[in-house]
Amino acid sequence: MKVGSVKEIKNNEYRVGMTPDNVRSYTQAGHQVLIEDGAGIGSGFTTAEYEAAGAKILPSAKEVWQGADMIIKVKEPLKEEYQYFREDLILYTYLHLAADRPLTDAMLASGIHGVAYETLMETNGSLPLLAPMSQIAGRLSIQEGAKYLEKPFGGSGVLLSGVPGTPQAKVLILGAGVVGTNACKVAVGMGADVTMMDLNLERLAYLDDIFGARIRTLYSTPGNLEQAIADADLVVGAVLIPGKAAPKLIKREYLKLMRPNSLIVDVAVDQGGCCETTKVTYHDNPTYVVDNAVHYCVGNMPGAVPRTSTIALTNATQKYGLQIAAKGLEKACQGNPVIYSGVNTYAGKCTCENVCIGFNLPFTDPSHVVN
Repeated sequence: MKVGSVKEIKNNEYRVGMTPDNVRSYTQAGHQVLIEDGAGIGSGFTTAEYEAAGAKILPSAKEVWQGADMIIKVKEPLKEEYQYFREDLILYTYLHLAADRPLTDAMLASGIHGVAYETLMETNGSLPLLAPMSQIAGRLSIQEGAKYLEKPFGGSGVLLSGVPGTPQAKVLILGAGVVGTNACKVAVGMGADVTMMDLNLERLAYLDDIFGARIRTLYSTPGNLEQAIADADLVVGAVLIPGKAAPKLIKREYLKLMRPNSLIVDVAVDQGGCCETTKVTYHDNPTYVVDNAVHYCVGNMPGAVPRTSTIALTNATQKYGLQIAAKGLEKACQGNPVIYSGVNTYAGKCTCENVCIGFNLPFTDPSHVVN
């Protein structure tokens, strides 16, 4: 198979879909790899390294899109890239279709086969292609939160750890999954006063066992949420329903209860956000203020640390990508039914149930059409 990777064009996105090590693995398996010139520069990978690994370097993204049987990316295609969609092309990347109707419509109209990292689910219920970026985004949420609580960045001027004789900052984390747990690790490590909130009592019990008296756990009810938000210096939105738009847990009226210049970091922004006032921002202008709350809603948070993010992501995606390249999407799904869960669009049909529900589209089970 001809496998291609292009330079990401999203604002301040420096990750890349394949590293030179990935190229070597694909070429050793007998595939041809096409890389856009300069695609890996943002992550610290030179064109010479890709060439040494066996890639064919092409001068433009257009040539890579047109020459490849499968495109491996990081972020969802932007409008400028829709022109490259075609019915015999496999697109293997984060798609986040539930928050992007224009992209969904473009993929369905073109017939492109979209395999989404964020919905591929293993038999144990884990999301192996989402997990590494969730780990990074969770840790960054506290790192960025600490920075944007500083007064020069528009925050309330609170230090997460406090110092002797002063209170610690109060951090509220909504969602106790991978993002929330990693946010909790860093927040506890920085000395903050941490509250974890979730609907899953088993998960809360697990975190209570792990962190003990260093955190408090709360069952997520509207009353608990309203009270905790009013008391928080930093709120991290870390809720996820795979393939589905994030629930709007943080209501507009809650913001008026927050102390002036408190901070909301909405990590769920890729899936539409868990705050009613969330809108996508970028690394070059990451915050805005609504009522009393500063909002940090960067849609590609791990792009701020592209070297780490690219290596972590491609370590996870290579396993499934090699299966698709070796057998084609159809036989790869038959050989490993887990891959069916990643197929969001196929030959003009929407094959992700949660996307269909959100947009009122007819659902087609991927195992019925990917054959």
